[in-house]
Amino acid sequence: MIRAIRIFFATLLVITLLTLSGISAVGGAGIASFFQPHTAALMVQPDQVATTTVNNTATPSVNTAADTQSPPAQAGVIDARTAVRAAGPAVVTVVNQLGTTNNGGFGGGQAATAMGSGVIIDSAGFIITNDHVVEGQQSLQIIFSDGTKTDGTLVGADPFSDLAVIKVSAAVPAVAQFGDSDQLEPGQPVVAIGSALGDFANTVTAGVVSAIHRDLDDNSSTPSMKDLIQTDAAINHGNSGGPLLDLTGKVIGINVAVVRGDGSTGTDVAEGLGFAIPSNTAQQISSEIISKGVVERPYMGISYQPINRQIAAYYNLSRDSGLLVTDVAAGSPAATAGIQPGTIITNFNGTDITGDASLLELLLTYKVGDTIQLTIVQPNSTAEQNVNITLAQRPPGQ
Repeated sequence: MIRAIRIFFATLLVITLLTLSGISAVGGAGIASFFQPHTAALMVQPDQVATTTVNNTATPSVNTAADTQSPPAQAGVIDARTAVRAAGPAVVTVVNQLGTTNNGGFGGGQAATAMGSGVIIDSAGFIITNDHVVEGQQSLQIIFSDGTKTDGTLVGADPFSDLAVIKVSAAVPAVAQFGDSDQLEPGQPVVAIGSALGDFANTVTAGVVSAIHRDLDDNSSTPSMKDLIQTDAAINHGNSGGPLLDLTGKVIGINVAVVRGDGSTGTDVAEGLGFAIPSNTAQQISSEIISKGVVERPYMGISYQPINRQIAAYYNLSRDSGLLVTDVAAGSPAATAGIQPGTIITNFNGTDITGDASLLELLLTYKVGDTIQLTIVQPNSTAEQNVNITLAQRPPGQ
């Protein structure tokens, strides 16, 4: 089975404090890592010595100013140096302190720390990263490319786009510029920079745009990741939140996920399948977070179960497609419209609810304050009726 992996999770580090007599951490550090280190190197043109030919003999040339410049890239090798020089100083490591958990009854506790990447987008100290990098944070620390450390504060996060903004008060070493992701074409060279495996800060990899407008299924609790950039640039655990750059050093994406095979059969292992959130999306979402602290998302106030033939038979429903409402939040737009547990929703503002139509994704095409029409079947009824709902702002944490 092929699965999408949000690439931050494997950087979770756990420091276990063992206090029982006779128990000690191997090596004295007590650090357990949930990943196996491996390297992913960018092909780099080695320094060369310019030569001239005298009597058919190659000899070193006189050392001139031209000789001290960076050597030209070899044919077929992506020359990422301009991009790295432009944006590299603006790439940061994000350290998420998740707090201390219990140690399974063995005494002491576990200080959980997770690490990802980010990129500075404003001289005022704003840094964009992924929501899943900062999820569950109790405190944040930012490590600049030169190793300087400073505390960070979460400005806001948007789980639906998997983007978040952090603010630092310290002076920032550099600011990256956004490019126009709408202009990307398959085959275009790109560069990824991030804290590979959480430890190798500012690791550079290079590749091409493999495809655009890619969608990845996530799970039933959140919308699928939509309209992503696919790249074969090596993206490793810890690269989450780091930039995908064009060769001028402009940010054209925020790295978010990789696809791996489960490896159980040896026939479905996927490599070179990395994904990034387009820069135009990232710029829009981060601007809204910076100005408002949140991204306004429309909300109806229901929990639901997609209906198929098995669900319909089990609950003896009158429909074998649509959504079965399982809970309605008190005071929500759905409650105001008379929707109750057991109601079946068959149509959302003109779109039939089928296995291919996600309610969450349909909601995201509307704004807070919009009024939409639902076609529903109330409990203990077979007749369809239309009701209007005015969408509210999603409450925090829902």
